[in-house]
Amino acid sequence: MIEDAGQIFSTFKQTAQGGAPLYLQLKKSIEDAVNRGLIGPGDALPSERDIALKADISRVTVRKAVQDLVKGGVLVQRHGSGTFVAPRMERVEQSLSRLTSFTEDMARRGMSVRSQWLDRGLYAPSPEEMMVLGLSSNELVARVARLRIANDTPLAIERAALSARVLPDPAAVAASLYATLQTGGNRPVRAVQRISAANLGEEDSRLLEVAPGVAGLHIERISYLASGKVIEFTRSIYRGDAYDFVAELRLSEPGNIGDRP
Repeated sequence: MIEDAGQIFSTFKQTAQGGAPLYLQLKKSIEDAVNRGLIGPGDALPSERDIALKADISRVTVRKAVQDLVKGGVLVQRHGSGTFVAPRMERVEQSLSRLTSFTEDMARRGMSVRSQWLDRGLYAPSPEEMMVLGLSSNELVARVARLRIANDTPLAIERAALSARVLPDPAAVAASLYATLQTGGNRPVRAVQRISAANLGEEDSRLLEVAPGVAGLHIERISYLASGKVIEFTRSIYRGDAYDFVAELRLSEPGNIGDRP
């Protein structure tokens, strides 16, 4: 916690005006302080109790202002640690025309990448995994789930499923799943992705360090070998405030039926 933060709340009761609800006035004061650089990314705010005492307002008012700022991405709350100014995040653009791994994609941008493992193991397949991967009920599925982190910012949760015949030892996956698949001659060459909007649940928002219910991107990818065989079924959640997916569109050849007015 920095000295400027305490000063902001000490002077709030002198600058508060009638009309707008107090929580909105407090919210604006904090936003202004962040925008002016009085408190910067990573700086801790005083506790709700301390803010209420300094600003001479109720803790309920403080909590409502802070929750609004967390939902807006201005602040982040870390369980057991407190409330902090959110890091300034440069949005990441990913092309929809290129099939790359997260590790490769971030490396091209000069970003340091690491993963937090959530799951690596062999399981009985779900009905959906059986259908997509073409598995029988007596086969096993390899599941690899990771929190993907770039420049110390959690960006995505990836949950991949593959046939255990392709990936008999999920623990062998290190930095890149695709690098592991390439070693065995099973790297996918094309994929079909479906992207939809999603409001993040409690667990996913905790991992991505955003407020529950904020907008995210749900991405379902089915990847194929050159033979046309499905090799990978991945369901991912990406932060909506950090990712832009970009597609290039071209006019079809003149004369196509679909092009005629």
